[in-house]
Amino acid sequence: MDYPRQSGVLLHPTSLPGQFGIGSMNGAAYEWVDFLASTRQSLWQVLPLGPTGYGDSPYQSFSSFAGNPYLISLEDMVEEGLLDQALLADAPDFPAHHVDYGTIYTWKLPVLHQAATAFATGGTPELQAEFTAFCADQAGWLEDFALFMALKDAHNGAAWNTWEMPLRSRKASALTQAKNEHAAAIHTHKFNQWLFFRQWSKLKAYANAQGIRIIGDIPIFVAMDSSDTWTSPQEFFLDTEFQPTVVAGVPPDYFSATGQLWGNPLYRWQHMKTNGYAWWLRRMHAALRLYDLIRVDHFRGFAGYWEIPAGEPTAENGQWVQGPGEDFFAVVQRELGDLPILAEDLGEITPDVIELRNRFNLPGMKVLQFAFSTDGSDKFLPHNFRHNFVVYSGTHDNDTTRGWYEQSATDEERDFFRRYFHTDGHEAAWTLINAAWSSVAVLAIAPLQDLLNLDTSTRMNLPGRATGNWTWRFTSDAINHWLIDRLLETTTLYGRDPAIYAGKGEEAGGQSGQDAVGTGGRAP
Repeated sequence: MDYPRQSGVLLHPTSLPGQFGIGSMNGAAYEWVDFLASTRQSLWQVLPLGPTGYGDSPYQSFSSFAGNPYLISLEDMVEEGLLDQALLADAPDFPAHHVDYGTIYTWKLPVLHQAATAFATGGTPELQAEFTAFCADQAGWLEDFALFMALKDAHNGAAWNTWEMPLRSRKASALTQAKNEHAAAIHTHKFNQWLFFRQWSKLKAYANAQGIRIIGDIPIFVAMDSSDTWTSPQEFFLDTEFQPTVVAGVPPDYFSATGQLWGNPLYRWQHMKTNGYAWWLRRMHAALRLYDLIRVDHFRGFAGYWEIPAGEPTAENGQWVQGPGEDFFAVVQRELGDLPILAEDLGEITPDVIELRNRFNLPGMKVLQFAFSTDGSDKFLPHNFRHNFVVYSGTHDNDTTRGWYEQSATDEERDFFRRYFHTDGHEAAWTLINAAWSSVAVLAIAPLQDLLNLDTSTRMNLPGRATGNWTWRFTSDAINHWLIDRLLETTTLYGRDPAIYAGKGEEAGGQSGQDAVGTGGRAP
């Protein structure tokens, strides 16, 4: 898929401002879209929007198909008569600058349950009909997900592969009995999904109407404790007790002597091939309901992945196994047409990964914070870029650029940075933003923390850290006229407002067919 030259901002909705402890799809979300439009941004990148559990990571979701009820706007519910304003009177005194997930769990979810209970007997005929239609339309995943979550509630959050065997193995009589016993909880989970999708669809339509596309994120692997694995165990390497036999991770490297043990179950790719990758096609269609473009996390896993025997204490004792590669993406392409996919191709990338990415003309990723540890040949330096890439100052897994420059970078990296950009380093974040926006990469994105020149304390995620991630929020006063004017100037100066190319042809928009990766170029 070919993209016009454009730019955008990385911000997960949980980071939006608001009075009930976490960003949601309320008025602040619409004001955020207005900010993007006023600065001529074309992209809003978010992290996975699925329901989160222990650790609060959006990359360990209870479902690849469901939405996160934490993001539901309570204010909008009140306006539509779906929530009694009085239920908000005893809201806790939430912090403004970070998410307290524990309090969100113990306060917001019960509020939503009370609203669901009231709706079951008191919703208007129009809304009841809409809810019924939603449940019927999404029954393919919603029925199992709602039952899965109700059973988790009944088992005090225990993982499904520890439940009693009739439920673990989905024995029909056990499922029928569970549906009868937990009907109220099932209704609540369906109600929450209806609210999430109707609010997100409205917000996405508002963004699209202003020329802003949403980039979403698909983690290549799913959580072991998820509705996905419970309902489709045949798609994963599980034993007769439904325990994983092999799990995902990455091998030891320069950064970690023992590698990274993620623990996600691995796919039975050969089995998936025999049914035409049906589960993955459903997942892709579900993602494209939420997003306009999809960033595929750990893209290299489709070419080859690190397989670790279950029970290993580290990722050291593993082996490389060939992934589905070209066969998989050919099937997806036949289903979707031009692939609206961005490839997260960071880390140790082998030639087969590059070949797979190029074969389907998928933009890869460049992260500028990685560019200063070697020399002028470094592939992350802007002068080595090709057209078909997405360039970031940093991502959700990086330190903020200010934090990187002031604390994380080595003395040698800081020296290289200063010499490369002819700067004293006093404004490192905007130095990298300017470098990204001015580069030949077709898409340029920066986290909001970098636009605001914030330090390490606002970092979204530190890989390997068990707690303290995914909590950062900004307050509405952070978006001011100075920021709007500066981002607008940078965007127009470096030609990332698509409107300026209207009617001027392909070359004016930054297309360079002979150099584009996947159409002639071969950039690592």
